[in-house]
Amino acid sequence: MIIYNVTVKIDNDIHDDWMDWMRSIHIPEVMATQKFIEHQVAKVLVDDEDGITYSIQYKCESMSKLEEYYQEHAPTLQRDHAERYKDRFVAFRTLLEVI
Repeated sequence: MIIYNVTVKIDNDIHDDWMDWMRSIHIPEVMATQKFIEHQVAKVLVDDEDGITYSIQYKCESMSKLEEYYQEHAPTLQRDHAERYKDRFVAFRTLLEVI
């Protein structure tokens, strides 16, 4: 099992809009690719006055499925997020293997 983890720090003043968009649009679009079997969203517990940080984790059965996601879907989905919240977030991605 592979976990595709996206950590996002979003500015406080657009947090509510971002969270609504993530829950109603972005995450459903990612899951509709059928490359992931489940997801979860966790708030990172840090004190930060200028933003709130989340870990969005998508679980994938194999690296080959994840590679398909990267090639077929990730560029468009990441661009949509970047255009909508330009200069209002910081994000990085990590891969984890469940052992």
